[in-house]
Amino acid sequence: MKVVQTNQAPAAIGPYSQGIIVNNLFYSSGQIPLTAEGTLVTGDVKEQTHQVFRNLQAVLEEAGASFETVVKATVFIKNMDEFSAVNEVYGEYFSTHKPARSCVEVARLPKDVLVEIEVVALVK
Repeated sequence: MKVVQTNQAPAAIGPYSQGIIVNNLFYSSGQIPLTAEGTLVTGDVKEQTHQVFRNLQAVLEEAGASFETVVKATVFIKNMDEFSAVNEVYGEYFSTHKPARSCVEVARLPKDVLVEIEVVALVK
């Protein structure tokens, strides 16, 4: 087991890691729209989703993985009415490669953000 940590994504702000590699699989913690410096992106759900993907890209790269090696994504959104907007941004990052996915509406997310995404990926 190996802990993944990069300064290119927000630091873990609790008793967890940005991600863990077990054998050849990388499990990310949920990423919210915080910049690597810890500033919250407060724009609409599309802007927040783009920041989440920037964070995911950073932890995936640190783990030796990429969007092309993601096998499962879980999307948590505050409002299912914004699903199509989140899905539009999601499709920019997963256009040819389409991993398995779950999407759930939740009552509340950390820092009251609109979206959080976690992934499981194969390490190259």
